[in-house]
Amino acid sequence: MNLILQGGALPTFLLERIVAATGATAVEPCPPQVVRLRDARRTPEFAALTPLIEAEKLDWAFIEAGKKLSDFGLVCFDMDSTLITIECIDELADFAGKKAEVSAVTESAMRGEIDYRESLRRRLALLAGLDARVLARVYAERLLLSEGVRELLAAVQAAGLRTAILSGGFTYFTERLRIELGLDVTTSNELEIAGGKLTGQVVGDIVDAAAKALHLCRLRDELGLRREQVIAIGDGANDLPMLAESGFSVAYRAKPAVRAKADMAINFGGLDSLLRLFD
Repeated sequence: MNLILQGGALPTFLLERIVAATGATAVEPCPPQVVRLRDARRTPEFAALTPLIEAEKLDWAFIEAGKKLSDFGLVCFDMDSTLITIECIDELADFAGKKAEVSAVTESAMRGEIDYRESLRRRLALLAGLDARVLARVYAERLLLSEGVRELLAAVQAAGLRTAILSGGFTYFTERLRIELGLDVTTSNELEIAGGKLTGQVVGDIVDAAAKALHLCRLRDELGLRREQVIAIGDGANDLPMLAESGFSVAYRAKPAVRAKADMAINFGGLDSLLRLFD
């Protein structure tokens, strides 16, 4: 495996400790602001150094040597706080005057403290009666793509990879993003609307962590891909099963529990940081 460090300057004292912790056999600077450590192993000693690595504003990844982007066939994105900068449900709640209350539940769910299905039911109940026209306002006025999204998508689509959003969020947003960004597939929850108002329910079963992982596996099988040909990108506990079903997992501005299990942690760069990993 190679360990790739990118972002800020890498102090000599920290580089020496990382080399010792991973058993790397060679250090190769790859400007701009990228360092590759050959034959590195991910160890508990490396995990103990991650606070120091993050203090230097460095992102890191462990990836098989010689890997090319074209070796993959599918990239699956979480939506909220991953592909986009906001949590859509929190912004909807703002229009209902309940953003703080809903955001607290969202944060707790992303840390894995509350079952996602239960958290979604609680949050949706607070939105019952909200005018459905605010969906358009959130999309037009508040939804922003995360840094590097367009660059990453341009590269993966040029390399022939298929793209998907697998989200516990809402179809109103995922479908518009699919069209805007030229994505292939989306899976998410459909908000129930009656009389022009949100009912506080979803149509059909809730898309939760297990459902996201199942949809990834279904897409993988339909495309005739192996696990190692799939990249998955997410930020919260709800993404962990999906990340586990991928061959290369990316934690983007993620909770600590997600960073601890992912192959790559992007805390400071954009999503296009992923492109600097490949030969």
